[in-house]
Amino acid sequence: MKTKVGLFIKSLVSLSDYVDLDGANASIRKNIYFRGPNVYILACAIIIASVGLNVNSIPVIIGAMLISPVMGPILGFGFSLGVRDTQLLRDSIRNLAVMVGISIAASALYFLLSPLRLENPSELLARTNPTIYDVLIALFGGFAGILEISRSEKGTVLSGVAIATALMPPLCTVGYGIAVLNWAYVLGALYLFLINSIFIALATFVTVKFLKYPAVEEEGKQTRLRSSSLALILVLIIVPSVFSAVRIVKESNFRTHAARLVSENKTIGKGFIYDYSVDLNAKPATIELFMAGEKLSSTDKERLFQEAEKYGISRNQLRFREEAVNARESITETEIVRGILEHSDRQVQRLYETISSLNDSIAVLNRQLRETQIELEQSRKTELEEQ
Repeated sequence: MKTKVGLFIKSLVSLSDYVDLDGANASIRKNIYFRGPNVYILACAIIIASVGLNVNSIPVIIGAMLISPVMGPILGFGFSLGVRDTQLLRDSIRNLAVMVGISIAASALYFLLSPLRLENPSELLARTNPTIYDVLIALFGGFAGILEISRSEKGTVLSGVAIATALMPPLCTVGYGIAVLNWAYVLGALYLFLINSIFIALATFVTVKFLKYPAVEEEGKQTRLRSSSLALILVLIIVPSVFSAVRIVKESNFRTHAARLVSENKTIGKGFIYDYSVDLNAKPATIELFMAGEKLSSTDKERLFQEAEKYGISRNQLRFREEAVNARESITETEIVRGILEHSDRQVQRLYETISSLNDSIAVLNRQLRETQIELEQSRKTELEEQ
C-alpha cells in the first residue's frame, strides 16, 4: 500500500515527462536580445503604463504589463547562472540595462510633458514601498515563469506572471520621480524593480538546477565566487524589505484597532464620534476623533482612554476634535445627522468607484486571456500544418 502511495505521489510531482529542456534553452536565449520590434514594443508599453499610472487606471496598467517584453533578459540572467554560461550572462545584463534605461527615459519624458497632475497618485505611490511580500511574489512568480517556459505544452502562465510581478510600473514610477525631482520615489521604485528582477532570476536559477539543464562551462573558482556574490546581494536586498513589511503590518494593525475603537464607542455620554482620521506620519501615530453633541466630561474621556489601551493605543495617541461642540453649542440634531449622512455618502461613493475599477480590471484580464488562448490555438494549428 505504501509503495502504491509513494509511486502515485512520485508520478504526481514528476516533471521529467512534461519538460522540453532544449526548446526552453533556445527560447530563453532568443528572448534576451533587445533589438528591432522589441524596442518599439517596450516604448509602447512604457507609455501605456505611464498613462495608466498618471490616471490611476488599473486596467491600463495591467494591459501594459502584458505587452511588455521585459521578462526575457531577467530570465536569461538567472538561466545563465544556472547553466554557467558567461557570455549569456553578459548579454542578459547588457540587454537588461538597455531596457531599464529606455524605460526610465521614456516614462520621465512622458511625465515631464503630461499636463495632468494628480493630487493623490495612489498607483504611483504603491510602487515606492516594497516589502517582503513583494519578494515572495517575485520568487514564486519566477518559479511559475521558468516552469512554464520549460514545459512542452505552453499555456497562459507567463501572462499571469507578467501581471503579478509588475516589472513595468516601478520603472514608470522611477521616471515620474525624476520628472518631479522626488528622489524618495526614485529610490523606492528602483528598489522594487530590483527585488522583482533579482528574485525572478533566483527562481529561474534554482529551477534550472533542479531540472538539470546541461551546463555550458565547467564549475570553477570564478563560478563559485559569482554564486557567493549573488547570495550576499540577495541577503542585502531582503533586509530592507523585511523592515518595510514590519512597518506596514504595524500600520495596518493600528488602523484596524482605531476602526474597532471607534465602532465600539460611537456614543460617549451625551456626545458621539461622527468621524475619525489616522495620522501614521506622526511620532507616535495618532487618531483624531471628531466629536459632536455635548462636550465630553473628564470621566467620559477617561473611559475612552481605558478602552483605547485595550487595543494598545496610548493616551497621547488620541486627539479630540470638538469644533462641532465648541463652535456652536446650539447645534441641532438634524445638522449633526446631515453631517454624518454626507460623510457616509462620500464613503459609499468611494466604494462604488473601487468596485467599478475592479470590474474593469476583470474584464480586461478576461479579454487578454481569450486573446492569448486564440493565439496559442492558432500557433498549435500552424505547427501541426508544418509537421
